[in-house]
Amino acid sequence: MNTGVAALSGVYRPASAGLWALAWRQLCRDRVALVSLAILLFYLVLMAASGVGLIAADWPREVGVSYAPPGFMGPEAAAPSVGPALEPDAVAASPSEDMGIVDPLAEALAEIRKELAGVSATEARAPTLSFGADKWGRDVLKKAIKGTETSMLVGLVAAALAVFLGTVFGAQAGYYGGRADDFFNWLYSVFTSIPYLLLVLAIAAVLDQKGILTVILILGLTGWTGTFRLVRAEYLKHKVREYVLAADAIGASNRRRMFVHIFPNVSHVVLVQLSLHVVLFIKSEVILSFLGFGVGVDTVSWGSMLNEAQSELLLGKWWQLTAATIAMAVLVTAFSLFADALRDALDPRLK
Repeated sequence: MNTGVAALSGVYRPASAGLWALAWRQLCRDRVALVSLAILLFYLVLMAASGVGLIAADWPREVGVSYAPPGFMGPEAAAPSVGPALEPDAVAASPSEDMGIVDPLAEALAEIRKELAGVSATEARAPTLSFGADKWGRDVLKKAIKGTETSMLVGLVAAALAVFLGTVFGAQAGYYGGRADDFFNWLYSVFTSIPYLLLVLAIAAVLDQKGILTVILILGLTGWTGTFRLVRAEYLKHKVREYVLAADAIGASNRRRMFVHIFPNVSHVVLVQLSLHVVLFIKSEVILSFLGFGVGVDTVSWGSMLNEAQSELLLGKWWQLTAATIAMAVLVTAFSLFADALRDALDPRLK
């Protein structure tokens, strides 16, 4: 009707932009949001490249000497050798050969040493690396890149699980009310009555299983309460509005009204909660791994790097701590700034 009236009056009125189009325009005017988005996209590309093995696939390889310093510190900062360098033939030698007795297991032991070291006996280890090495001679920069993959994977998947549960529970409680609302509010009170970090650590100690999947389940199944509270409030507000009552009048089912009519109008709240939970769960994974409840010993993350850096820092070896801290600080800061900008862009009260 509006189009016909506009055509009769001779005035062309373009269609008004939707919520997402207006939000994108506001984000494009925010330079901080664009820089944060570029950083997030860079981290996502880094995570994908590490996941498929394009980069940092050989992070367990011991390519440097123990505690090799960063290359920008100069060759004079290289760690001093603790003893004379062994020749390739000396690796397979044993004290019994000096006495004229041939050790039949010498060659097998030499091969085992080569496999454990990750380099051949004739390959010299680098005295310095781009960002230094850890106690075993592994490249700290590659460990930080692999840790980015682990921490971001845990943060994204656990946040998606928590926000999904919070949205479903909040929609059920806010739309139906009554006993459903009472049950989910009781469940919400149980989870929020225990401090979050204490609850996560208690569940991790009870499960006593380390691994990425375990950390994701622990964080996802305990972090839905904030999303539940907000989504429930939105559904309580929207279920009595005219467009929902009109959908009820034409025979729309409860599920269709909940997820086809109401959910698109509250999706901005869910999206903002998702971005905030990613930051929270990345930091939670780091804390769990730092305390020894996170990923396994065969997996590297920023938390496990910080755990290893405790003893290294006492020896003055600061580069592993610095690499993990910088990688985590840049990602968390970018995610927080982008989440704030997204929340401002999607908030209808600021339009």
